[in-house]
Amino acid sequence: MSDERPTVRPVTLSRMAELTHACEGVSRSTEDLEDELDVSHRRARETILEAKRISLLEEDNSGEEPVYTTTDVGLSFLSAIRDEDWHQVSTILETRSPHYGTFIEVLGDLENAGLDTLLAQLEEAREFSPYSYNQTSVEVLGDWAERLVRVQRNAFTGNYYLTDQAAIPTNFHYLLLGVYDDLEERAGVDLRQRYLSIPRLREETCERLGCTRDDFNQALLDLCQQNVGKLELSGAPMDTAAKDAALGIKRIALSEEDGLVSTSQSTQQVMAGVEQYGKKYYYLAVHDRDIEYTQEAT
Repeated sequence: MSDERPTVRPVTLSRMAELTHACEGVSRSTEDLEDELDVSHRRARETILEAKRISLLEEDNSGEEPVYTTTDVGLSFLSAIRDEDWHQVSTILETRSPHYGTFIEVLGDLENAGLDTLLAQLEEAREFSPYSYNQTSVEVLGDWAERLVRVQRNAFTGNYYLTDQAAIPTNFHYLLLGVYDDLEERAGVDLRQRYLSIPRLREETCERLGCTRDDFNQALLDLCQQNVGKLELSGAPMDTAAKDAALGIKRIALSEEDGLVSTSQSTQQVMAGVEQYGKKYYYLAVHDRDIEYTQEAT
């Protein structure tokens, strides 16, 4: 397997964390890592080579076979994972991974883009470099970025966009009403509905603002509490279509099973509403458009 593969290898963040931890403070051969991680030779080599490219591991060829140890960059990577500082993990990857760094840079220039548009721009950006992209590599990088909450992907349209932790503006209420109107209009003149799906409102608003889903949820709850009687949250039956989405929401969390630093990864296909005082809501109704919004102090 060539060290110079131009595209990013299909390696998960979880596997990268496990490998880097397995080589922390001790030299490991490829065979050692196969046993430690319980993976095939090919999978172990793929992960090793990608970790080397990102500078998480260094190779020692002085013996009969190469052995690998965790670098200072790898130790910083592990420290950020242990702290569940996903922003720092992303920063390390942006700096060290030529593919991931360009992915984030290009997406920042585009603001939001579907897979085909993003792929075309990435290929253009790396036209004169030894690196390249294909659909699989974009999906791998997107998976890393989504789990690290550096990027979100609209669960209904598939568009990628960067997230900003300070993206909830003071005019959030006006922007939300604009999205509400757009979604209501798409339902058709004869199908206008007072109650609109919160998951759809969230996905559309987050893409426009670049805000995280958690920040949107909190802003919406604050807005409803500040405008009682004007805005109404509503529940839904178990089989409501408001919970359906074309794409899953990807999550990551720290896992230390059997002493091995790793991450647990999940993809939630069912969309969540918002929760207030132990009750879950999936629809929002606007009864009076004369609303106000004051950002809560953090």
